[in-house]
Amino acid sequence: MYKAPSIEKLARMMDLVKYVIFPDYSPIPSWTDGAEAIRDILNSQVAATTELKTDLTDRFISSLPEIARLLHTDVEAVLHNDPAVSDVGEVILCYPLVTVMLHYRVAHQLYLLGIPRIPRMLTEMAHSSTGIDIHPAATIGEYFAIDHGTGVVIGATSIIGNHCMLYQGVTLGAKNFSYDENGHPIDLPRHPILEDNVTVYSNTSILGRVTIGHDSIIGGNIWLTHDVPPGSKIVQAGTEQ
Repeated sequence: MYKAPSIEKLARMMDLVKYVIFPDYSPIPSWTDGAEAIRDILNSQVAATTELKTDLTDRFISSLPEIARLLHTDVEAVLHNDPAVSDVGEVILCYPLVTVMLHYRVAHQLYLLGIPRIPRMLTEMAHSSTGIDIHPAATIGEYFAIDHGTGVVIGATSIIGNHCMLYQGVTLGAKNFSYDENGHPIDLPRHPILEDNVTVYSNTSILGRVTIGHDSIIGGNIWLTHDVPPGSKIVQAGTEQ
């Protein structure tokens, strides 16, 4: 009989992942074998949800260098986009982006490995502490930045390219759902696609399987349900400039 994974143990695992990726900004002692400690916790938690396959945890451990690379690009994106930040340490220690993207990028890899429950639990832990809700199934490229961030929602089938930036209150959501013959919702692509170099300002909702072309700027307080060509600038009235 499978049981629920432990939130406390998952929180400890995420502390260890942060230590492995940002060792200079972690209280965990430097002599800790972070990878082995992560493996032990993940093995126990995967075993709580499904039949344990050790190759899953091995594959996750082997993915940590790429997760680290992506997270460092996210930190760099904040440095390039926010004049209020002074250095890398401030981003890592103070910005909610680091917490939410650490959890998302780990959860997304576990999701790709087919591990149930744990990916969603990890992103919900970050959601609780930051107010930013990113589904682990969403696809997010490198150099991703969120400024402030409270109230951001990124749905499960969203696709976000490289060098994109979102401000607080942005929703990448579904416009409607499809249902099977039993009335159950079908998991089809239903969330937006943001191509490279897209900025979306605060409290804007982009809904449905629409594409926002590369190098576009979407202003604040907009309800957007149609495709936008590359290089567009959308303001509150909905006009393109």
